[in-house]
Amino acid sequence: MTLHLYTRPDCGLCVEAEALLHAAGCGFEAINIERDLELIRRFGHCIPVVENPQSGEMIQWPFDAGAITSLMSQAAKGPN
Repeated sequence: MTLHLYTRPDCGLCVEAEALLHAAGCGFEAINIERDLELIRRFGHCIPVVENPQSGEMIQWPFDAGAITSLMSQAAKGPN
């Protein structure tokens, strides 16, 4: 399972989110929202956001290792 991390260039909070994901041992794909107008409309300045692409569940900054673990648990369960 690979999580999606919605990010943008020069985002200090996004760097912190990446570090949390690495520390938690999570696989993730960083997605630059500035490459997609729809993603800019969807997330605007509300990044970083981590999404479980299987369930669609998302967590928005600020989040911690516990929130990431919970999201991964949902990922392991799959969609309801």
